[in-house]
Amino acid sequence: MSTQAQTPETTRIHNIGYRNYDGPRLGRAYARRALFSQSLRGAYGLGRSAKSKVLPMILFAVMCVPALIIVAVAVATKMKDLPLDYTRYAIFTQAVIGLYLAAQAPQSVSRDLRFKTVPLYFSRPIERLDYVLAKYGAMASALFLLTATPLVILYIGSLLAKMDFADQSKGFGQGLVSVALLSLLFGGIGLVMAALTPRRGFGVAAVIATLVISYGAVSTLQGIAYGTDNPDAIKWLGLFSPVTLIDGVQTAFLGATTSFPGGAEAGPGAGVGAVYLLVVIALILGSYAVLMRRYRKVGL
Repeated sequence: MSTQAQTPETTRIHNIGYRNYDGPRLGRAYARRALFSQSLRGAYGLGRSAKSKVLPMILFAVMCVPALIIVAVAVATKMKDLPLDYTRYAIFTQAVIGLYLAAQAPQSVSRDLRFKTVPLYFSRPIERLDYVLAKYGAMASALFLLTATPLVILYIGSLLAKMDFADQSKGFGQGLVSVALLSLLFGGIGLVMAALTPRRGFGVAAVIATLVISYGAVSTLQGIAYGTDNPDAIKWLGLFSPVTLIDGVQTAFLGATTSFPGGAEAGPGAGVGAVYLLVVIALILGSYAVLMRRYRKVGL
């Protein structure tokens, strides 16, 4: 028997039925929009299991219930003005916003890291820039939906109660600007914390710690400064917490009443408020830059 006959056949060609795709190539823009839409829907559990919808929907309802109560009382008692300003609502419900961010930011990015699906995204027309923009935009949009919906309820209720249209419209607009800025700031910080680890539990803890510990520490120090009659320190201490940063910006530029110890006099004016605004913008841009750097390597 010849040597050629004894050698086993090792190469075979199989036709497994793949067909060429001759349809349109939708490209990066479509992929980016699809990822944004999928991430935004996922932030409220849409398109996922019923279990995934429970927490975000409960937190969304909790955000809206106080607004509904305020509207009911305002209409029933024929109030001339709302008992809670539009710009104060997000500060009043900051704990709910923090819980929502801590739950949904890791869901948005940590699973991609844990299951190593990021390289699959980048193997398509989508690039690192598209991924970061889609995830950041979706998280900010989800937060804006969470924080703006109660303001819409308050505004509609104020009109039903026949409050002054001009005043309510002005306050509503100021509130929307405030929560839009809050959504960009909190969304960026939340995604940065969540993207540092593929473990969702660690991401949740990191987000909560960043928001809660910083706010608690700043509030404590502001209280000490107020007790020692040092009002200037109160203003500058507010730069070191995301919540107090938003409080300071809206106090300086959006006609809000500050939550700082000492009342209206403790809030930052236009000069210090400009510093607050610059810090907020720097944190937003910095969060984006950190995310871009985090996803620089495909094989995460």
